[in-house]
Amino acid sequence: TMWLKPEEVLLKNALKLWVQERSNQYFVLQRRRGYGEEGGGGLAGLLVGTLDAVLDSTSKVAPFRILHQTPDSQVYWSIACGSSREEITEHWDWLEDNVMKTLSVFDSNEDITSFVQGKIRGLIAEEGKGSFVKEDDPEKFREGLMKFEKCFGLPEQEKLVTYYSCSYWKGRVPCQGWLYLSTNFLSFYSFLLGAEIKLIISWDEISKLEKTSNVILTESIHVCSRGEDHYFSMFLHISETFLLMEQLANYAVRRLFDKETFENDLVLHDPLQITKRGLESRAHSEQFSAFFRLPKEETMKEVHECFLWVPFSHYNTHGKMCISENYICFASQDGSLCSVIIPLREVTGVDKADPANRGVSISTKGKTAFRFTEVRDFEQLVAKLRMKCNATSSPQHIINTEVAASSASDSPKDFDAGPSKMGQRDNSKTVSTEALMTVYHPQDAENLDSKMLKEKMKEQSWNILFVERGHGVSMFRTKKTRDLVVRGIPEALRGELWLLFSGAINDMASNPGYYTELVEKSLGTCTLATDEIERDLRRSLPEHPAFQSDTGISALRRVLTAYAYRNPQIGYCQAMNILTSVLLLYAKEEEAFWLLVAVCERMLPDYFNRRIIGALVDQAVFEELIRVHLPQLTDHMTDMTFFSSVSLSWFLTLFISVLPIESAVNVVDCFFYDGIKAILQLGLAVLEYNMEKLLTCKDDAEAVTVLNRFFDSVTNKDSPLPPAVQQGSNLSNTKSDHPKVDITDLIRESNERYGDIRYEDVESMRCRNRLYVIQMLEATTKQNVLRVVSQDVKFSPSDLEELYELFKKEHFLSCYWNVNSPVLQHHDASLPYLDQYRIDCQQFRVLCHLLSPWSHCANRDSLALWTFRLMDESSDCLINFKQFACVLDTMYNGSFTDKLKLLFKLHIPPAFTEVESLSPSKGGDLSKEELIHFSQLSVSSVGYSLESDSLKSSPEKGKGKVDIQAYLKQWQDELLKKEENIKDLPRMNQSQFIQFSKTLYNLFHGDPEEELLYRAIAVVTSLLLKMEEVGRRLQSPTSPVKSPVTVTEVPAEIPRKGQEESSFEQTEGSKAQSLRGNHEWSFAFEQILASLLNEPAFVRFFEKPHDIKVKIESAKHLQLKARSRV
Repeated sequence: TMWLKPEEVLLKNALKLWVQERSNQYFVLQRRRGYGEEGGGGLAGLLVGTLDAVLDSTSKVAPFRILHQTPDSQVYWSIACGSSREEITEHWDWLEDNVMKTLSVFDSNEDITSFVQGKIRGLIAEEGKGSFVKEDDPEKFREGLMKFEKCFGLPEQEKLVTYYSCSYWKGRVPCQGWLYLSTNFLSFYSFLLGAEIKLIISWDEISKLEKTSNVILTESIHVCSRGEDHYFSMFLHISETFLLMEQLANYAVRRLFDKETFENDLVLHDPLQITKRGLESRAHSEQFSAFFRLPKEETMKEVHECFLWVPFSHYNTHGKMCISENYICFASQDGSLCSVIIPLREVTGVDKADPANRGVSISTKGKTAFRFTEVRDFEQLVAKLRMKCNATSSPQHIINTEVAASSASDSPKDFDAGPSKMGQRDNSKTVSTEALMTVYHPQDAENLDSKMLKEKMKEQSWNILFVERGHGVSMFRTKKTRDLVVRGIPEALRGELWLLFSGAINDMASNPGYYTELVEKSLGTCTLATDEIERDLRRSLPEHPAFQSDTGISALRRVLTAYAYRNPQIGYCQAMNILTSVLLLYAKEEEAFWLLVAVCERMLPDYFNRRIIGALVDQAVFEELIRVHLPQLTDHMTDMTFFSSVSLSWFLTLFISVLPIESAVNVVDCFFYDGIKAILQLGLAVLEYNMEKLLTCKDDAEAVTVLNRFFDSVTNKDSPLPPAVQQGSNLSNTKSDHPKVDITDLIRESNERYGDIRYEDVESMRCRNRLYVIQMLEATTKQNVLRVVSQDVKFSPSDLEELYELFKKEHFLSCYWNVNSPVLQHHDASLPYLDQYRIDCQQFRVLCHLLSPWSHCANRDSLALWTFRLMDESSDCLINFKQFACVLDTMYNGSFTDKLKLLFKLHIPPAFTEVESLSPSKGGDLSKEELIHFSQLSVSSVGYSLESDSLKSSPEKGKGKVDIQAYLKQWQDELLKKEENIKDLPRMNQSQFIQFSKTLYNLFHGDPEEELLYRAIAVVTSLLLKMEEVGRRLQSPTSPVKSPVTVTEVPAEIPRKGQEESSFEQTEGSKAQSLRGNHEWSFAFEQILASLLNEPAFVRFFEKPHDIKVKIESAKHLQLKARSRV
């Protein structure tokens, strides 16, 4: 079946060649007469058949077609044809689902027809392009690329990833056009009926990206950016489009806002390497390794639909076999929840089995053979897997992961519980090989009380499961496994099963000896992290005897220090000590380390960095689930943030910090089996259990008390832990108002009520909420910066906010196309708010030209340079928003004196630097001063193109900064001083004064009062020189001084309008020459101010109001263009 280019069809056919099968208001599905009818459809059918047979085969008519019509119109348009009923029905359904409902929004039939035609043409183009990927059809892709470049005028480095035909909703009307997805932008272009629509949204501004549907739109993609909503619909492949959008938005956010996780990710580092295929396979690989808890490095190579023989249930389960570099995994898709993970290191043989059913048999060291059937290309697969296994079975250090946890009979020789400081140092590097539980609560096999009996029965259930379903990493995991986990894993098996379910066993197997080596390297290092670790060591499970002695404390110190050394991005974060101490109770020290790695790097990504973004994201997911599952609670709470604040510790510590330890470990069991889903489910169950009480609470404090009381009442009646260690049982029974709740019941309840929350849904909710959380953090930064800056400037709040957005955008524009942008190095979210976004000289110049009221000035580049140097007090070649806003504020809202003082300071050090006199002939070895000079040469010169590379390549100051250090000290708090004494300003020497006059000349050029202003400069200059002369005579009456003849002639040499600037420069130069003699002359600021105040034209010029709104509006449109010119 195919879509057809819409063509008119007249239905006045006498022969009635077609029979109508389905119709609605706008579409008709027809079948060719005589096709598929019993008896060939009578005479008419026979005629049609003859007609079709006579026609040559090239013009054979397809037996089915779809036409478009509008009510009351005689004209029909053919839009699709097909060779079978199934195929044409698919097209019909698509039209009904995606187009039908939409057509009601149009006012006229013409609009409807032109919309349908545009839509169908778009679909034909879309299908024609395959998937519009460079790799598939370079020609087609180039066409799209040229269109993209022409429409949006983005810099060439902006890489187009792919594009789709779709409709964009402008108000209530859909506009058919093309959606372009590129590395930094989502762009849409449509040109219909003379109306052009152009939309460019950068990924980093998107706060919402989701698939939605409503009455008119069956399925559309909703994008929210800067508070504006955009809807796109009618995609041919909406899921594929959405996946790519999600990946690109996520990529941009990580690259621009989240350096901590980004820098560990080599794939993402070069935006130019991003392709549609790469993004898709990356998304699938991430889902795959997260689902099967594999090491992050694994990428999914191939997927095969097949059946797996489940021996203990005697049936074949249908599902997918996924193969990566080092693992073969299987997950059922028929609801039986069966999954298997087979590491290649465990595989002993791969064979063809049962060729009739295309079978593949895989044997492992655990003596289990897995039999897959109905595998397409099973012979090639067997050959491939054999090659892989031969490569893996090279004699590397193989840990046999099939063995159960070693028995507790080894004598604890590594332990030295001696309190002496000496003893502690000696054994500090000896890694303990016991789980702390086996040392502190050895099980007494002789005297079993009822709890111990129950514990033994639990162990027995697991052992039966192991016999039946395999033991170790490649055991069958089924619903039965989860049921046993929910009941609580027995103490003796806990460490081993945590290791298995979390996937930590795989990391450990692939990195033998790594931990011991890390301990050697890290112990004794002194960092901020190790200080914090020391401070928290004794606060971790202080009630437990294991952490009251040096044994537990030393192990905890080693694990946390080793982890901080392994991953300095995270280092150490407060909740990690609580979690690790629980891990150490049940797992050996090295295992505890790998469990911590699994939690921090895979299962709770971004939880433990400085901004705990991951935890905030999961809280946003939790809030979303509360809205869906507990709406009455949402209605009662005015503010949903309450749930976030109260549940933060639930997520960060997996409930360990709020539940008694003997109950908390059961939660950890579920977490390692089900991931974050287990924590979300339990959170919902806790709120539901306390619903009635929460609904009566008047404020947050009451609600917190309700929840705390509840957590205190949670018990674990089956826990075999000694009473001294248990936290729940220590409660006196006086709080009888709160009945005891058993943790096993609570977990079972949470599974029954909320177990149908799908793992994939949680992942996509995480993805969606990540954008929202990052934008919330950004908004907080903005509010804080604006609050601080607004006190120092006269701009209106809305103008100031617009300026902030332009400033931040300029920062990002330097990151978009530079792989190693130094600006990216500067964005550090842990810095104080003002320092998070800063710009360099080049970026400042762009903004200056867009926003400064003086940007028409001929020497605007050197002005921008001097202004930048004036603000760059820390001389690190970066300025923040406050400095930027304050200097603009002076230009727009300052008094005559303020503006003049600014101009004066721009022409004396440290701001002023001789721009003309530098020699650019030193090659690449430029000091920073010269580089900045280069970056400020006017646009026409050659040096311009060198600017960005050389400027960016040397972010440090060169040797040139030494000579201005003295000035810097003198000026340190210059901009921050509110009232600065005019008398304290340094004097301006003659060359600076000449430059100052030139700048004034340039500023006045083109002003209505240009003549008057030029004359005023001349008058003031001669007046100042005369004053200087008189002053000097008074000081040293003996020295003979040549009378400054030239000065009196100056006014005659003032250039008229239209004359060249050079004549003015000669005038200035000759004045200077004639006065140079033996005397250097200089002026104080108050002298200049006083003489200028006498010239009304001057005062009028500087007191003229300028509207920044106009500049801001044009800057918003021109900022991107300015960048593409650069």
